[in-house]
Amino acid sequence: MKNKISVRLAVYFALALLVFAVAISFTFTALFRQHTLDMTKQDLEARAAVIAEKLSPYLDNQTHDSAQNAGQSGTGYGAFLRNLDAIAMADVWIVDKNLDMVTSGAVASKNYTYQDLPLGAEEVVSEVFAGKTTFSESFSSLLETPVLTVGTPIFGETGEVVGVVLLHSSALGMDDAIAQGIIILIISIGVALAVSIFISTRLSLTFTRPLTAIKNTTQKLAKGDYSVRTDIKRTDEIGTLASSIDVLAVRLREAERQSEKFEKMRNDFVAGVSHELRTPLTVIRGSLEALLDGVVTDPDRAREYMGQMLSETRLLQRLVGDLLDLAKLQNMDFKTEKQPVPLCDILRDAKRGAENVAAPKEVSVSLELGSEDCVMLGDWDRIRQMFMVVIDNAIKFSPRGGEIAIRLWKDKNLFVSIKDNGRGIPKDELPDIFDKFAKTDHPANQGGTGLGLAIAKQIAVRHDISINVQSEVGAGTEFIFVIPKYDPDKK
Repeated sequence: MKNKISVRLAVYFALALLVFAVAISFTFTALFRQHTLDMTKQDLEARAAVIAEKLSPYLDNQTHDSAQNAGQSGTGYGAFLRNLDAIAMADVWIVDKNLDMVTSGAVASKNYTYQDLPLGAEEVVSEVFAGKTTFSESFSSLLETPVLTVGTPIFGETGEVVGVVLLHSSALGMDDAIAQGIIILIISIGVALAVSIFISTRLSLTFTRPLTAIKNTTQKLAKGDYSVRTDIKRTDEIGTLASSIDVLAVRLREAERQSEKFEKMRNDFVAGVSHELRTPLTVIRGSLEALLDGVVTDPDRAREYMGQMLSETRLLQRLVGDLLDLAKLQNMDFKTEKQPVPLCDILRDAKRGAENVAAPKEVSVSLELGSEDCVMLGDWDRIRQMFMVVIDNAIKFSPRGGEIAIRLWKDKNLFVSIKDNGRGIPKDELPDIFDKFAKTDHPANQGGTGLGLAIAKQIAVRHDISINVQSEVGAGTEFIFVIPKYDPDKK
């Protein structure tokens, strides 16, 4: 079933409203009944008090016979009694101090006496003669209908209770009013419940709609579609969850691109290694076959073939060495031993080594040290290797009699510039010069492996050194190294 959560939310909300409605119904019924009863009692008590006040002069110091005769006579007291039910809008009984009961209206024909009263009714009369206003439903059995009776004392001039007014009011009207109130309440609750269920359903759908979007997004992510987004903009917990999933999608997309990049690099690396190995192995194999097959018999030619195989073997040895160095430097677990070293001395050492390499081409190598305060934190051999890679390339691509200038100066950091006046590097090749096997086809680079600058870059990364390259075709190339100065106070 779709939208299970929304259905559950709607059902739970409806059940909660139903329980609430039932509780409200019982509470309202009890309170309404009590309120109606209290209002009826107040009304009966007020009417009974008025009747008692009117009857007080007639019953004060009256005998039983006089009371009875007065009730049957045409005097004012008798007329008042005959019309008492109409005036009070209820059945009125009078009990005098002699416990003689006077009734009026429809019940007068039944000739009730005090002895006809049920046990509970007698207790009511007794309490009223004690001066209390009392309510009772004990007269219901005698009158054969549910009634509420109020008993009010009639006081004489001396404050003595001279009689009792018993005012009976039918309880049927009160029960009908309560029943009508309950019906109205049930109808109101039913309408409110229907409206609430409709609203709760809409609200639950609104609540679960972003959850559905999140579910669809995660399913697409699981299938490898990392471009999908939830597009939910909210500030609550659901919005936070959606934002986290969007961030996850971005990270997965970046990881996928990085994986694709690494895969391409791996394929390029394998292809590059294969290409670099194929040529020297082919030359070595061809030379060996020529010697073994007796194709070459002249000692001088044979020596030439063996010299060529030795040269290709050295190239293979250098290639393997460079690959091992690059693998070490790219491995983050490989630790570079760093200590304070004088950069000036490293450059002097590199200059001496470069002069030996540059001598056959009559390339001059100059060194300018702007400061002797040139201590850095690093590995001497690796830093020298980084500079020698760049200097060796500068010598390769410099014309005979060219110049290579090495310069050091200091600012907030240490700066080293290696500049030549060689052929330069085309602008479209500059972004790739530090890639593995990024090697030009220039004749001067026939013995290169294409790994030198990649190694130099990894050494720079390990020492927090940045390398900037400026080059112009036909005018030369300049490598600028930005090297952090050694701070003995920095841990």
